[in-house]
Amino acid sequence: MRLWLSHSSEVPLREQLVTQIRLGVISGDLKVGQKLPSTRELARRFRIHANTVSAAYRELQRNGWVEFRKGSGVYVRKLDSEGKLDGKFKLDQLVAQLFKTAHESGFSLGEVRSSLSQWLDAQPPDHLLVVEPDVELRRILMAEIEVATGAPVRGASIDECRASNVLTGAAPVALYGQAEVVREALPPGIECLFLHSTSVVERLKGERLPSPETLIVVASRWPGFLKSSRAILIAAGLDPDALDFRDARELGWKKALGPAALVITDSLMAPQVAAGCTARVFRLISDTSVSELCAFVEQRFR
Repeated sequence: MRLWLSHSSEVPLREQLVTQIRLGVISGDLKVGQKLPSTRELARRFRIHANTVSAAYRELQRNGWVEFRKGSGVYVRKLDSEGKLDGKFKLDQLVAQLFKTAHESGFSLGEVRSSLSQWLDAQPPDHLLVVEPDVELRRILMAEIEVATGAPVRGASIDECRASNVLTGAAPVALYGQAEVVREALPPGIECLFLHSTSVVERLKGERLPSPETLIVVASRWPGFLKSSRAILIAAGLDPDALDFRDARELGWKKALGPAALVITDSLMAPQVAAGCTARVFRLISDTSVSELCAFVEQRFR
């Protein structure tokens, strides 16, 4: 079996080696019981550190692809008939067959990589990617978008979205306030849909609030939601002593919900509020941006 290792690739050499040996086993290029090259031989052939090869072989052993025979070497082992290997086995078989056919047809690894990259870039997105540095805010936005659009949603930080593999199949979305840093982080040619946010005061329009002395609980995992809610509700004339703010990251936060006349929360925490509570869920994304998102998903995903 021929191995390709690229020293200039962003994929670690150990990972390149592990992946290619796995594909070799799946495709049948590497037969059960076949002895693999020694650590020293591979290190010398590809001018890499022997520890890199050893780490790759150990990972393959842990996952059941090879076995070490004392004093003899590393051998391909029979795959577990009970399916202990991961659920991507079928996909790996297809990928292995692709590389095998391309190699037999005389195509280089660079040509295969270039062609695959072009095909991947031409495919429509299969999920929305929320790019947001604040983890808790990101989780709320993901929950809102998933409920509103029904599309698969994932999340990433600003730094994570700089990696090309994170963006594969993704349609990035972010809050308008992050537009500058997100545009700088995304590779050229990658567009991002920017969303406008709303406020609790906008969501309160038309709502009939309880009397000033009635207990209102605001619950969220995101400190920003709690902070802005406090300022807005007090500005609306509610008694500060009638407001209880609960950080849902802390134990026992649900205990305050029982006596509350109204619970104000976000889309992420809404399913955790008891059914007997009177709750108001306030979305952070504006109605206009939600409509734009739904139209985008309808056009690009379906």
